[in-house]
Amino acid sequence: MPSIHSSPCYPMENPALASLLRHTTTTTTTTDQKRNKFSLLKMFKLFPMLTSGCKMVALLGRPRKPMLKDSATTGTIFGYRKGRVSLAIQEDTRQMPIFLIELPMLTSALNKEMGSDIVRIALESETKSNKKKLLEEFVWAVYCNGRKVGYSIRRKQMGDDELYVMQHLRGVSMGAGVLPTTSDHNKDTSDGEMTYMRGRFERVVGSKDSEAFYMINPDNIAAQAPEFSIFFVRSQ
Repeated sequence: MPSIHSSPCYPMENPALASLLRHTTTTTTTTDQKRNKFSLLKMFKLFPMLTSGCKMVALLGRPRKPMLKDSATTGTIFGYRKGRVSLAIQEDTRQMPIFLIELPMLTSALNKEMGSDIVRIALESETKSNKKKLLEEFVWAVYCNGRKVGYSIRRKQMGDDELYVMQHLRGVSMGAGVLPTTSDHNKDTSDGEMTYMRGRFERVVGSKDSEAFYMINPDNIAAQAPEFSIFFVRSQ
């Protein structure tokens, strides 16, 4: 497995994060297997080539029940092509996200990171108090593949854009594409169209101060797909 891009500012001194990172070594495939061009991450990289007339997305957005009824967590990365990327984590696509945040990085920057076999996003809370659950912390330092990209604040409530995405994707279990534009949701076209990537994630709780989410790729599509992982850690 390719090594993670290291950086002096990456919170590797946190033993909880180190433990969660070791989890990936027991679930990864070979380098040759990670080159499947049909993976969800490869689909995400095609955003600039997709059109807004995504009728399939509109159809998939109509069901009121999720396609999959397993215990996996749903993660959605979305944003305007020329805007910042947001991350939403849901235990049930019919309910509010348990975690919602706008990351301090552009969609184009994340697309470049997806050119590698591994994409790891780490969010570190510097809060010392243990009164809150880990995902209830507000201020997060954000790292992407070992590089610190800035700070973000978790959102308590969804705005119009977030609500629009969650409503249209409530019946979608996994996939990537562009959401159709409607008369009820007019956004300045200078930001481009709203793109998204949604997947199912295995949730691994290391401790009350560390959790990780590992993307689950369908066997018939991406047994050889690149890794995509999201780590949450709290300084101790």
